[in-house]
Amino acid sequence: MDTEKKIYVTQPFLPPLEEFIPYLEKIWESKWLTNAGPFHKQLEKKLCEYLGVGHIALFTNGTIALITALQALRITGEVITTPYSFVATSHSLLWNGIKPVFVDIDPLTLNLDPDKIEAAITPHTTAIMPVHCYGHPCGVERIQKIADNYNLKVIYDASHAFAVQDAKGSILRHGDLSVLSFHATKVFNTFEGGAIVCPNARTKVRIDQLKNFGHVGEVTVVAPGINGKMSEFNAALGLLQLKYIDQALARRKEIHVAYREQLKGVKGIRCLNDAGEKIANYAYFTILVKADYPISRDDLYQRLKDNGIHPRRYFYPLISDFPMYRGLPSAHRENLSVATVASQQVLCLPIYPDLDMSVVDEITRFIASQ
Repeated sequence: MDTEKKIYVTQPFLPPLEEFIPYLEKIWESKWLTNAGPFHKQLEKKLCEYLGVGHIALFTNGTIALITALQALRITGEVITTPYSFVATSHSLLWNGIKPVFVDIDPLTLNLDPDKIEAAITPHTTAIMPVHCYGHPCGVERIQKIADNYNLKVIYDASHAFAVQDAKGSILRHGDLSVLSFHATKVFNTFEGGAIVCPNARTKVRIDQLKNFGHVGEVTVVAPGINGKMSEFNAALGLLQLKYIDQALARRKEIHVAYREQLKGVKGIRCLNDAGEKIANYAYFTILVKADYPISRDDLYQRLKDNGIHPRRYFYPLISDFPMYRGLPSAHRENLSVATVASQQVLCLPIYPDLDMSVVDEITRFIASQ
């Protein structure tokens, strides 16, 4: 492999620059840079149409969207969540003064295990915050049934789940709220950005107030909101990205299929179960490096890096291992055995629309040759 090149897990998809110039010219002409300008409104409308949902509130990033979603539903006390995610999931709880309660994950999907949720519920539990990890849908029906039985809210961290569907439509329609990330590394990006999928217009109005400092008029503030507004620049990029999203998803699928086919016979390498053609967005290509592979996950990780390939150990360490969480009773590793093993085996390989298939071939041959 060429050690001079650097291939990362993902690279942002950037439409042709010349197509972005007219958007910039309109922003400059209007001098409307933020605060729900015309591109912001257009993007909300177009995303609702594309994703098949009723209401979307755009945000400056996914983390602020998570924090605001919890505030919008007035969540307090304890929230059951996964230790196997990016730290923004649990950080959003701490920012709201909420105690995270970690439960283990399912060994096949690496999502929050519905079988473990009920045992973690206490009189202080007010909500469940699962993650559609790598874009693979959670057990949404079972989670909702538990929530209904115990009168809990459900907020999905759907950062990976743009355009993901189940048999009845968008996965984003589940729960009380779903939160998207439009970070540069995501399937759909606005450089930085995020959104909350809202169940009705009334909820969207409240969320729009909260992301604008709690303002409901020029001189009236009704809640301790935050500055979470998406700029016109980011919204314009999102509108342009939408023109290419189907093409980008199709290319991701090609790369995903090639990886799966070429790695299926490699002893000690397990590819995560295919989420299925109808629901997948191919956000990540994830393998688990098992004990019968010739070298450890970390050795493979380092050898790939030494040869110009930069995979990521998503998610290692577990959130529950970080200093601000590891003192929680639910963070003890004996309670999180599946998540602990997954974090020690996981490796995400490069996948993005501009990735050349010859590089995929190189990567799979390298993994098979160790």
